[in-house]
Amino acid sequence: MKNILLITVIFALTHFTAYAQSKEFNSANFPNDKQGLKEAQKAIKEGDSFYYDLQYDEAVLHYQIAYKFNPDNAELDLKMGNCYIHSVKKKKAIELIEKAIQLKPDVDIDAHFLLAKAYHFNLEWDKAIEEYSRCLGKKSESNDAEIVTAKRKIEECKVGKKLMAAPLNVKIESLGSAINTEYDEYCPVISADESVLYFTSKREGTTGGLENESGEYYEDIYFSENKNGKWTPAKNLGPPVNSERNDATVNLSVDGQRLFVYRDASNVDADISESRLRGKQWSAPQRLSSNINTKLQETSAAFTPDEKAIYFVSNKEGGHGGKDIYVSRLTAKGDWGPAENLGPPVNTEMDEDAVFMHPDGKTLYFCSNGHNTMGGFDIFVTVLEGGKWSEPQNIGYPINTPENDVSFVISASGKHAYYASAREGSLGKRDIYMVTFVNDTVVKAQPQLTLLSGTITDEATGQPLGANIEVIDNLKAQSVAKFESNSETGKYLVSLPSGRNYGIVVRKEGHLFHSENIDIPASKGYVEINKPVVLRKPEVGKKIILNNIFYDFDKANLRMESMSELTRVLEVLNEMPSLKIEVSSHTDNRGSDEYNQKLSQARAQSVVDYLISKGISADRVIAKGYGKTQPVASNDTDEGRQLNRRTEFKILSK
Repeated sequence: MKNILLITVIFALTHFTAYAQSKEFNSANFPNDKQGLKEAQKAIKEGDSFYYDLQYDEAVLHYQIAYKFNPDNAELDLKMGNCYIHSVKKKKAIELIEKAIQLKPDVDIDAHFLLAKAYHFNLEWDKAIEEYSRCLGKKSESNDAEIVTAKRKIEECKVGKKLMAAPLNVKIESLGSAINTEYDEYCPVISADESVLYFTSKREGTTGGLENESGEYYEDIYFSENKNGKWTPAKNLGPPVNSERNDATVNLSVDGQRLFVYRDASNVDADISESRLRGKQWSAPQRLSSNINTKLQETSAAFTPDEKAIYFVSNKEGGHGGKDIYVSRLTAKGDWGPAENLGPPVNTEMDEDAVFMHPDGKTLYFCSNGHNTMGGFDIFVTVLEGGKWSEPQNIGYPINTPENDVSFVISASGKHAYYASAREGSLGKRDIYMVTFVNDTVVKAQPQLTLLSGTITDEATGQPLGANIEVIDNLKAQSVAKFESNSETGKYLVSLPSGRNYGIVVRKEGHLFHSENIDIPASKGYVEINKPVVLRKPEVGKKIILNNIFYDFDKANLRMESMSELTRVLEVLNEMPSLKIEVSSHTDNRGSDEYNQKLSQARAQSVVDYLISKGISADRVIAKGYGKTQPVASNDTDEGRQLNRRTEFKILSK
């Protein structure tokens, strides 16, 4: 893969004279130091070979040798200044370019444009606007492209000045040497709970080694785990995900079990593939369907939290500009359906990229150079409300800068975000940084979701289980998502956006199902729930609590929200035709013994009557009301009383 980060328009400096022929670097000007002159001319020639190949870091190392010999060469100062514009030491660019123009006002036709860029990158907005305006005044009307560019740069400076006047209250910290190296690290992706981080690096030791075309190392994917608040030293993910060519991170599912990879293993077509975590081993990446990948370029993709849709980026024909954001939805057959362009206001006539869907299922982050940026690509946020996307908002300074700011991912809690940036003090040109939001300026409001996690184990052995997890919308009696726990660790992680009553069902062959109920009001903010799940074998005497059986208040009428849970009980009875069960109902301690006994018996009978109405023999199901005689929690709290008000299923015989 060639770098998936989008690069702004590069102004090739074709007007420079060769330094070896410049009058400042010839024997007439330095008759007494022929050896020094020879070394300087050699350094310039070597620097030029890198410079015109856009390898500025290498070029400046050679130019520095010539600079020590003669620091007052205008052409050399200008080229070195441009090299520093493309480095993390951008402040040096201003000094060198100003000096070049002072030494030789007509040093190059684009000298003032370079000076404007240097001011721009160093956040000196007014000076940058002045220099861009100077350039604009010198351009002929026939050179429309340069005029358009200069005008756009002026607008970027105005946006930057406005955003910088109202900075975000954030703390931006490098992830340090456990993650970052002297090489490039970028495209971080995280699980929703920030327990694991994957990223791309072109460091020494990658699977493919050195790439002959660029002189850099091939890209590989690395990972790190968060242990007690610290990131462990990064490890290469290895094969089959990493190959002999370029392999890069694109996105990660909420639970960290599905990884999107951008790879060019064929050396012909570079597309998005998906790898799945099976225990501790990632599967070989499989190319996504032709409704997503095309013969053109797809650079980014992200799941919705329910994994029923993919947002992705493509420059295929029929879009609004260069690269646009599309969505493909999972069909009833399990395929990815035809792509739909998100259209305005999200997509512009320029490029959108690096898409990320927050675990709340409605907040989309992406980068763009077509909206109101402060330079190159900035990160924007839009929210899906009532089927429409809001006007994208620039998330602001200091996260966004005049650099290309891309690949922004944010935790479920909204407290942290991760992205790559080239900053003063970086170990390499691009390092991975963590953003801590001191307030919720960026996320606008606390994320409205519940992050449900835990470990699924077998009751008898205590061993972790890989089980199927289904999320049900109880009100609609519809399945909204299906996941799997990790087969090696039993761990699961599910994101539940607010505003629904959820039934969570865990199934494993050879075990009774387990159900949980999580009712999340629309106004509920961010909550984390850890819920260990123990699955039982279908043995005589074993019980399961039917957490998704609901009755009308103070009555025995079954509510519609109970239908999915009742269906699961029916499935068990039909799969095991000799099974006999007791359906029991329990109350809290409020009310008289007689009242609670009568109510609980009536409720248990309602369930039994329903099962019989669906074809279950009456001699296989017994209704039993226990009133308040078998509490499982204290009746002194609302939470305890709620646990005591329950319906159970107990195996009487097999």
